[in-house]
Amino acid sequence: MCKCNPSDTGVESTSNDTMGASGHPLHVVTSRVCAASVRLENSEGKGHNQSVAGNSHPPRPAHVLLVDDEPMLLRALTRHLEHAGYLVTCCIDGASAVEALEETQVDVVISDVTMPEMSGVQLLRAIRRQHHTLPVVLMSGAPDVKSAVEALEHGAFRYLLKPIAASELLGVVARAVRLRALALVQQETLAVLGTGIGCPGEMASLEAEFAQAVGSLWMAFQPLVCARERRVFGYEALLRTTGCSLIEPSAVLNAAERLDAVWSLGRAIRAQVARQLTRTDHDAVMFVNLHPWDLMDPDLYDDDAPLTRFAQRVVLEVTERAALDRVQDVQGRVGLLRGVGFRIAVDDLGAGYAGLASFAQLEPDIVKLDISLIRGIHGSLVKRRLVSSMVTLCQELGSLVVAEGIETEAERDALVDLGCDLLQGFRFAKPGPALPRACW
Repeated sequence: MCKCNPSDTGVESTSNDTMGASGHPLHVVTSRVCAASVRLENSEGKGHNQSVAGNSHPPRPAHVLLVDDEPMLLRALTRHLEHAGYLVTCCIDGASAVEALEETQVDVVISDVTMPEMSGVQLLRAIRRQHHTLPVVLMSGAPDVKSAVEALEHGAFRYLLKPIAASELLGVVARAVRLRALALVQQETLAVLGTGIGCPGEMASLEAEFAQAVGSLWMAFQPLVCARERRVFGYEALLRTTGCSLIEPSAVLNAAERLDAVWSLGRAIRAQVARQLTRTDHDAVMFVNLHPWDLMDPDLYDDDAPLTRFAQRVVLEVTERAALDRVQDVQGRVGLLRGVGFRIAVDDLGAGYAGLASFAQLEPDIVKLDISLIRGIHGSLVKRRLVSSMVTLCQELGSLVVAEGIETEAERDALVDLGCDLLQGFRFAKPGPALPRACW
């Protein structure tokens, strides 16, 4: 058990030993630091106060969760952090750290990599299941390529090598705290500006509505047809809900973003699609929409995830709900998915810079043209020239081209003449709970 002597820290402290529900001792060290705002630390280790604009919560010092099974190192790191003005909670193992995160709000987690029972990487995975934006710093005295790669895959903020200089530690923590503060402000901004929902009572109402929507969630399927062979190539799985206030798919996705529940919604959708695939012909391909934030969900890469065993039959269609710039190592993550067998698609090519940026980052196997290019294409020479150029370029880069939103025979025939590989829209079939038949 870690023991921190108040006289060693230079800051008035209280030390409490409590026993967690799992039976692991949880040692908490809290320093009583007065601050007029969130306590930040610059790279030189000199503390200063900085308010988070628009934050109505009482000010508090930044809170660091420190996890290491070496008591001497734990005491030394605690002294440096408390002297710099941080509130510190110490845990001697990963299980205690998980319990601490359930009971208190922290801004940064610092964990050793090599620990008994639960390693630092395993702790990082556990944290990512519940806390998507919480910065996690890993440190190791015996670094290896495998743990470093896994740390990157699961979004570690930094990977530090022991022994760690105090200035380096404080600099990393300062940057992590600022990142955490920014993430919290962004969440509050989304809540306030997204739909005007911001106060706790209204957020609680949104949580209840979202839970009802997820509970009533079902998937509708719309076929994609091969232009040359006039046969069904696959189906796109489309989100639907029943008997709840969040009727439109966009409303459900908006709620998931505001509630930081994109991962849980994505997992529910993928589980539903997997159940359908068990009842579907083995030749059918399934297109599954993926929020960019889903790329950071460890469950997507899990060998036991519902869709993994169907990977060869699944196209993950990355939507433009959020910028890919917020996703660390996009190409590395997409490479892992391709290694399992998934194919990657992007939608809305032609819808400005965003579609082109996604194309460059994801190097997709399949591209969907923006629906604005499809409407009335038979009567627009400009649209036909644009689509012709896009089809040629995409096919030269090895991507299949999908034209979606087709409603008339004239649109269909024009897109076939322009060389589109796959066609989708009400002209062929409306989405339905069973796999609908397609007509030409």
